[in-house]
Amino acid sequence: MIGNPAYPTYQVFLAIAIAAAVTGLLMPLFIRLMRYEGLGQQIRADGPQRHLVKQGTPTMGGIVILVGVLVTCALLARWTTDLVLAVVVTLATGSLGLLDDVESVAHGRSLGLTPPQKMAGLVLVSVAFCLVAVNVCGISAEVRFPGGAAVDLGVITWAPEVAGTTVQVPVLYVVFVFLLMAGLSNAVNLTDGLDGLSGGCTMVVMLVMAMVAFNYEEVNLAIFAASIAGACVGFLWHNCYPATIFMGDTGSLALGAAFAALAVLTKTEVTSLVMGGLFIVEALSVIIQVASFKLTGKRVFLMAPIHHHFEKKGWSETKVVTRFWIVSAAFAALGFALYFQLG
Repeated sequence: MIGNPAYPTYQVFLAIAIAAAVTGLLMPLFIRLMRYEGLGQQIRADGPQRHLVKQGTPTMGGIVILVGVLVTCALLARWTTDLVLAVVVTLATGSLGLLDDVESVAHGRSLGLTPPQKMAGLVLVSVAFCLVAVNVCGISAEVRFPGGAAVDLGVITWAPEVAGTTVQVPVLYVVFVFLLMAGLSNAVNLTDGLDGLSGGCTMVVMLVMAMVAFNYEEVNLAIFAASIAGACVGFLWHNCYPATIFMGDTGSLALGAAFAALAVLTKTEVTSLVMGGLFIVEALSVIIQVASFKLTGKRVFLMAPIHHHFEKKGWSETKVVTRFWIVSAAFAALGFALYFQLG
């Protein structure tokens, strides 16, 4: 461990700098490797036509983001049970995204794993995460709301014995955590459609989550969140318009899962949905578009996710990204304010 643990604030800020440096310096090597191997992003044919020039741009940059996070945590953090759990679930979901990216590149199409395959993987990861969080980390099955209200999702708990040990399975909370993790993973994935958009929004949210974890007296989780924010900074150096690397599902699914894991481990499940409001809006735009077309045959947006709607309206890609960063920051600030109203 480097730095001085007696100054935890220093450790958190140092995590941002180290992760940004590691990711930013390793990324050019990774980009050259991807180009040498001919592994590039497949662009959806029905997307904005100006995006077709991005066909073949190196992808799977999420691998380097995860390396930056791991190196930073190894240098600065103590490997507490909470931190190990957060890192493992991030890597597990990132591995699921990697399979999706490899499948996509191998078959030369913009779609990788099928939705049922992705969902099965997310079910496995989220259920395992929830059970460990409850039984090993002591996380309660209570969901807290701003204003002091709380709902106990542990009212229906199955308690089987496994190898002589009683395992608490709060059924409703397990379902809730699955919806949270699957929802945020897919929401971040849907947001990853413009150069710099997902990376920038994740950076903003993770900076706030680092402050939440620090205030929750979980310094090691704060370092984890800060390292993700820093890794996103290093990634954005190469992902800003015009991008020379995409994070792929390896990055987007992992970052969404990390966000959900931090929300559960700091008991901010509800306020996290406000902090990540931009991701929620992106996901809702797709749900609304699909539902409207199936029910009425009409589309609400010119194109979904909603960032493509504004492109269709004539906004430049950089204008959409910059304004969405601003909206993301506003959501994150609102969520952080509501965090102090939790019971």
